[in-house]
This record gives sequence, C-alpha cells and structure tokens, in this order.
Amino acid sequence: MAYVRLPSWLKTNSLRGLRPTKSLLRKHRIATVCEEARCPNKGHCFSKPTAAFLILGDNCTRNCGFCSVGHAGVKEPDPGEPERVALAAIELGLRHVVITSVTRDDLKDGGAAHFARTIQAVRCGLPDATIEALTPDFKGSIEALQLVLAARPNVFNHNIETVASLYKKVRPQADYQTSLSVLRNAKAIAPGIKVKSGLMAGFGETFEEVAAVMRDLRACGCDFITIGQYLRPSRKNLPVIEYVLPEVFERWRLEALEMGFEYAASAPLVRSSMNAEEAVGRGGGG
Repeated sequence: MAYVRLPSWLKTNSLRGLRPTKSLLRKHRIATVCEEARCPNKGHCFSKPTAAFLILGDNCTRNCGFCSVGHAGVKEPDPGEPERVALAAIELGLRHVVITSVTRDDLKDGGAAHFARTIQAVRCGLPDATIEALTPDFKGSIEALQLVLAARPNVFNHNIETVASLYKKVRPQADYQTSLSVLRNAKAIAPGIKVKSGLMAGFGETFEEVAAVMRDLRACGCDFITIGQYLRPSRKNLPVIEYVLPEVFERWRLEALEMGFEYAASAPLVRSSMNAEEAVGRGGGG
C-alpha cells in the first residue's frame, strides 16, 4: 500500500476558481485554514465558493507535526474579526459556515469567548445558515467549552487527528484522552448539537488502530466522522509513511456506519471542513 510518488487519486486541480474567493477574503482581512494549512482541496472549495474561516490570528501556540500554520508570534484577538467573518460569509452566500482557529494556549479561555462572538455575528447576519465550530481542545476546559456551546453552533467539531499510539509524534503538545473528553463533554453539555471529529491516515497507523479510534469516538457520542489521507505540506512537517488505498478508506467508512455514525466521509481527499454542509444535510443540524 506504500507509494514513492503521489498516486493518481491524490492529484487535484488546486488552482481552479481561486481568485474571486481569495479577493473577497483579502478585502475583509479574513484568514482561512484552507490557505494556512495548504489544503489540496482549496481550488475545489473556493470555486463553489466556500471556505473554513480561521479566527484568532494565523499563528499557533502549538507545533503539531502535520500542520503548516505559522508560529511566529500571536496577537491579541481582533475585536472586529467576528463582524468581518460574518460579512464575508454573507458576501459568499454561504449556507453552512465553518469557523475554526489556531490553538491559543496563551489566552485564559483559549479563545472560546471569541469563538462565541463569531458564531453570534454569523448567526445574526445569516440566520438561516448552519454553523460548525471546529475548535482546539482548550486544554480540556469545561468552562471554555460551555462558552462555545452556549452560542449554539449546529455542529461542534474537534479533530482527534491520529491514533493513540502516534500522539507523541504527531501532536506532542496534545493528549488523546483530553481530546476524547472534549467530545464527550460537548455531547453531555449540549446533546442537541451534532458532534463531529476527524483523523488522518498515512502516519504509519494500522487499519485496526483507526477502527479503535472510531469506536472511541462513537462511545463519546460523536455523530459525524471524517477520515482522509495525510499529505505533507512542507519539508518541515512529518513525512508520509503510507498512501492508503481508496478501498481501505471505503472499508473504514462502512465500518463507521455500522458503528452507528450518522454520517461518515472517508476517502483520500476528505478533509474535516470539505463538503461539511453534506453531513448536516444528512444527519440533521441540531
């Protein structure tokens, strides 16, 4: 299952439809995880158009091995950012708005209040849209989680990212059990909100290890799951150990549905925010 060169099923036309969406985002001074994380699906999503808005700056206080987001220094949250995100979402005509952020361990609440203000601003500007909050772990803080959930996103998303045995390698400043607790607590605090998580394959995990993560996520009350191929964004990041075959991703998808997930997206180019509206449409939005 290993390949030296990028296999054909992972090659995309990443330039299609970029300019209009990028121009709009620059006008409103909005960052996206699509750009900062060098997502291979950027052209596909920007051409629709859609985007996953990245709040709380474009530099992170952690240094995960898979991520290309910068670490050059963080700034205080911009009080005007929630309104700008809302304006960009309105101008893009979005029906489903994904709001995510860098990790801000320097902030007392991890940026949770800023998340809540952004959700509220988007809700005010686009009352008929569904909203997905893709958050960091807030160091497991219940109080921070309550702030975000009180703003009533339709979907709460926190990505587990990888299997338990690889956490020290892939996410050295995070903890597998803490991430599970975030998801478990989110479902307990707001049972009417859909809970979502995702992970990447290709770091050297086994098929059964991924299945074990799926079982853990389902036990925490996760409703939606995404699984995609890890692609190395730069030479500074972890190497790809394996390009997993599409049929293996399909086996994971079918197993997820058998486990009781309402929605499962599992394929090489699946990303947590890609086609996120599809999960809400199939599984309900809370």
